[in-house]
Amino acid sequence: MEGQRRKKTLLQWAAIAAAVGWFSLLLLLPLAVLVRQSFAGGLKPVFAALVTPEARHAFLLTVIITVVSVLVNTLLGLPVAFVLARYRTRLRVLMDGLVNLPLAVSPIVAGLMFLLLFGREGWFGSLLEGAGIKIVFALPGMILATIFVSLPFVVREVVPVLEEAGFDNEEAAWTLGAGWWPTFWRVTLPQMRWGLIYGMTLTTARAMGEFGAVMVVSGNIIRKTQTVTLHINQALADFDYQGSYSAALVLAVVSFVILITVQSLYQKKKGKVK
Repeated sequence: MEGQRRKKTLLQWAAIAAAVGWFSLLLLLPLAVLVRQSFAGGLKPVFAALVTPEARHAFLLTVIITVVSVLVNTLLGLPVAFVLARYRTRLRVLMDGLVNLPLAVSPIVAGLMFLLLFGREGWFGSLLEGAGIKIVFALPGMILATIFVSLPFVVREVVPVLEEAGFDNEEAAWTLGAGWWPTFWRVTLPQMRWGLIYGMTLTTARAMGEFGAVMVVSGNIIRKTQTVTLHINQALADFDYQGSYSAALVLAVVSFVILITVQSLYQKKKGKVK
């Protein structure tokens, strides 16, 4: 009995060591190298690389695209998640597949699809161009591409939470005379709050880090249609390693801080509930 317990303990420690080693190899080591390379010349070159007009415009554009993408995917994702979780219709399989489509399609292919739709020779390109509306190689196309690639996260995080919570509380609220909005605000939203927050967090991280789809539809015009990821790629192409390392470090740190903050708040809230 003692031998089995000791063997089990060794296996547990071996599994933990393997997990930590794999995590360190894939995440911590690359991040450490990025930090080292960014600050190899001190703090001043990092600051100088981040305050250039190209870098500042790229960060501003990334913030705009990210905020719009998160808002749109949240507002449109909630009804879709509600339908998938609450109603067993024949169209559910089709809707489920469409939600997962951006995860299966390469971002480059997604960008090409928007180019074929809204480009000058695309299906709607000439019509939009005649109306003075520019989609491709402009901010609207970049937003549409980012919305597409980050679409699944809110839905995928909210649906399991709604399914686990069930429908009883909402039915009880309706029975007591509550309308759809009070029911949603006081019953449904609190039930799915953390799933929604996680979905928005993942959408934010995905939108900030998008490269392929945005690269295709933006034209990568410096100080016009260049996001942070495109700026990093451009800096590498121009052998501006300090600029690319600095921007990449900021992007990585921001994403990491957002994810850790949300996880910490969730664990704190969970501890209070217990």
